[in-house]
Amino acid sequence: MQERLSERDETGQILHPLSRSEVKKLLQRLQAIRNSGTPLTTAAAIVARKLKQHQGPLRRRVLNAPIIHTPAGPLTPLECSRTASSANTQVLDALYAIQTTPFERSFLSRLHGERPEHTPYLIALDWETRSPWMDLMSDIREHHSLAHPDREQPVETAAPIEYVSLQPVHLPQVHSLLAHIFWEGIDVSESLLYSPEKCTIVAAYKRLVVGVALLSSPLETYITYLAVRPGWENTQIATSMLYHLITLNPNRDITLHVSINNPAMLLYNRFGFKAEEFVVGFYEDYLDTQSRASKNAFRLRLRR
Repeated sequence: MQERLSERDETGQILHPLSRSEVKKLLQRLQAIRNSGTPLTTAAAIVARKLKQHQGPLRRRVLNAPIIHTPAGPLTPLECSRTASSANTQVLDALYAIQTTPFERSFLSRLHGERPEHTPYLIALDWETRSPWMDLMSDIREHHSLAHPDREQPVETAAPIEYVSLQPVHLPQVHSLLAHIFWEGIDVSESLLYSPEKCTIVAAYKRLVVGVALLSSPLETYITYLAVRPGWENTQIATSMLYHLITLNPNRDITLHVSINNPAMLLYNRFGFKAEEFVVGFYEDYLDTQSRASKNAFRLRLRR
């Protein structure tokens, strides 16, 4: 390669470009002279500077050299080794025949959620309520669209707050919500066994559980839990769940216990619940020692 790139000077001497190893050795030699304290001559300093700025001339000249085409001639194709496919041809034909993907199985359905024709165990729909969480998500989308107008903007799908009966698919979110609002270890799986269509109310926005209200059973109408997800408070969700529980169990007294400093006392008073008993230390075995909620409770009753 060096012979092909060599040149002759005016005197006829052959000049060839320095290889990278030669450049490296020459720079090391010049650096050793400089480290010994002996100043480089003007010519040596210029050579060192040029070599540092233009290292690898042989490589660049090789890359920039014109491509030498071999003369055209007969070419012998190489035989490619093909392994026999073990796939079922009927399966392959069926896959190739697929032209579209049903929405229920598509990636788009994972982004927007399922859109069934009817919601099972539906009790009520609320299209008007706007929670602080919904407003926050709307502000985030608007800010993103203003900050990145050139990007494709996500499409928001409008959805109501659905009030439905408790279903097995709700249990993980319900347990997480109750553990956050009350205490760890709450399991309400047995509520699915005691007339859930009359004793359970779940408020859901799309696939997110935002509230839950539970009665112990149709015979003993005792409210065990009523909770709303943070970010969804002050939107009448607790009021709606309590209203539906009461209307689903007519002509029966409904009882519950509530901590004496719980703001839900005002909600129960609006529905006509009256205090029957003051219980000292009712939540002592459940609440954390650092909890701000009072361990004392009122026993309330709604007489029908």
